[in-house]
Amino acid sequence: MNAYKNQRFRARLGFALRGLAHSLRTEASLQFQSVVGATALIAMLILRPPAIWWALVLLASAAVLAAELFNTAVEQLADELHPHDSPGIRLVKDCAAAGVLVTVLGALGVALALAVHLLLP
Repeated sequence: MNAYKNQRFRARLGFALRGLAHSLRTEASLQFQSVVGATALIAMLILRPPAIWWALVLLASAAVLAAELFNTAVEQLADELHPHDSPGIRLVKDCAAAGVLVTVLGALGVALALAVHLLLP
């Protein structure tokens, strides 16, 4: 039974990594957000804030990347199911994009709070 569970886990992990790799190759927004996330990590290494800030920044960064991936999945599915322009499909895509925007704004809030924490004693 354990071998079966391990195979299933490896297969699911493979699917996830394939989706991530494809999205990183093809989605400019995800590429940009990945660069921003890497830049944030470099800044964290330089600034060396307390552990709680590491947790907040990593969580915010992961949330942005996840939102981008969900947005990509929604857009791909919508285009596959309804390749022609449609007001309903446009609204679905716009809402998915808005989800990314809200997540990015939350991450910017974390960055602002960290900057205030580091700059004001």
